[in-house]
Amino acid sequence: MSEIILKLKTLHPIVIAIDGTSASGKSTNAKLVAKTLGYVYVDTGAMYRTLAWHCLLKQVDVNDAKAVAAACRKWKPELKCVEKDGLRAAWLSVDGYFPEKEIRMPETAAAVAHVAAVPAVRKWMKDTQRDCIKFGNLVMEGRDIGTNVFPETDYKFYLDASLAERSARRAADGVNENLAARDQRDSQRAVAPLMIALGAVVVNNSGQTPAETSGFIIGEIKKKMSAAR
Repeated sequence: MSEIILKLKTLHPIVIAIDGTSASGKSTNAKLVAKTLGYVYVDTGAMYRTLAWHCLLKQVDVNDAKAVAAACRKWKPELKCVEKDGLRAAWLSVDGYFPEKEIRMPETAAAVAHVAAVPAVRKWMKDTQRDCIKFGNLVMEGRDIGTNVFPETDYKFYLDASLAERSARRAADGVNENLAARDQRDSQRAVAPLMIALGAVVVNNSGQTPAETSGFIIGEIKKKMSAAR
């Protein structure tokens, strides 16, 4: 019986959860890890941004939690897996369109915090994000992957860096954001707050290059896989 259970676990897709604070390098490193391992990359923040963009497009008041919840129930996006520049990624397509540029616009960024705080939205997102497993092995980044979306995974990482360095990274991207306030808001959120998942490997990448950080993560993943075998 134990051999059958072990075989089933082996056949089940692997999920690598990468959580962390804003500008801690989650996206950059998750993409590098996914590309190196040949896994599907999932940016859960982009999913929330897509809904925020949809609400703005439909003139939904993002400050009205009931209106946002209703919009989330009504929209019918398609979960797709596409390949670009050697990276396979899962995203939400709305009426056959992925608003890749629109979700990075300042107005969408301002709206997403309100949209993401709605409990009905977070439940819908959790169900949809878990459904990404149909694409195979995943590297999923966000703020509640190891604590809420895939708490059962053995591969959990929490990225962080000094506030000064994270602020400098944002400024280099041309974004002026109060990261201290963002961290506080995310960590105090009533539903699925930002926190270090049980068993997560904490990586402070202050002063590190993406190659160094992703290399460390991949090394830890390989060690865990070897131990499991």
